[in-house]
Amino acid sequence: MIGIIILILLVLLAASSIRIVPQAHVYVTELLGKYHATWSAGLHFKIPLLEQVVKKISMKEQVLDFPPQAVITKDNVSISVDSVVFAKAFDATLYTYGVEDPLSALQNLSATTLRSIIGEMDLDKTLSNRDEINTRMTAVLDEATDQWGLKVTRVEVKNITPPKEIEEVMTKQMRAERERRQVVLEAQAHQESVVARAEGDKKAKVLAAEAERDAKIALAEGEARYIEQVYQAEADGIRMLKEAGSDESILRYKGIDALKDVADGKATKIYMPSDIASVVTSLGVAGEALGISGSASSAEDPRDSTEDPCIDHHHSPVSKEAASTNQNIERSVSEAAEH
Repeated sequence: MIGIIILILLVLLAASSIRIVPQAHVYVTELLGKYHATWSAGLHFKIPLLEQVVKKISMKEQVLDFPPQAVITKDNVSISVDSVVFAKAFDATLYTYGVEDPLSALQNLSATTLRSIIGEMDLDKTLSNRDEINTRMTAVLDEATDQWGLKVTRVEVKNITPPKEIEEVMTKQMRAERERRQVVLEAQAHQESVVARAEGDKKAKVLAAEAERDAKIALAEGEARYIEQVYQAEADGIRMLKEAGSDESILRYKGIDALKDVADGKATKIYMPSDIASVVTSLGVAGEALGISGSASSAEDPRDSTEDPCIDHHHSPVSKEAASTNQNIERSVSEAAEH
């Protein structure tokens, strides 16, 4: 019976000597009160009653969210700063024997370092230079915690809370800045609109001027072509008359026709040719051109004939019809002269 009890005790003692270390953890053991070994992940056996595990350390990176710290800036403004520290153990022995409580020591060191860094800055710089604060704190904490077996990988300032009166002033300042930006943007938009409208008016006027210029050029070219064609037609008419062998009597007859158009009563001024008398005296030739012969004039009654005072009878006889035509022409010329 005693043997069975002793056997059970030995089994329990052997079972208590077996240790399994999980992944990413290490165990620090002491033998008779002195550091003995550091166990990594896996199965381990310790000496019963003589060896014991004194520290179980996680080698993972830890996120340490410390409570907000009251800090005074260079311009004597009291603010509350909340920071987060990322650290991990890299040496189990130093982590166990370097400091009594590494995490508590890191918290206190973080608070003092934060006060020291922000105390060198004014409020505006503190609010705008968080990256500088993070970088400086990381460098200081990492160097100080090396002897504790800790590696500070990163520090982040999470919140910076100024006093309420400062927040109200900052809010008013921010509102004024936004209003200023709004006014500037509206002024720029108005300026761009005015410039665009002026450029549009300018282009419209330029296009209108160009269109008017082109229209005038086209009108002038058309009028020039019209005049050219009129003169060309007149030149062709004169050339055809010359080629047809027209004599002086035909030309004088054309001149009398033109005088009839001039003397239609619509003109306020009439320019008479200086040789009108010679034109009128040449009606005998015109009568011949109209087909009125001298035999026809001799067949008429002598009492119906009318002498034309403007015609020289010694040169050519004029029939009754020719004399009547001469009188009508003289009457038209006299009326035209009176007008």
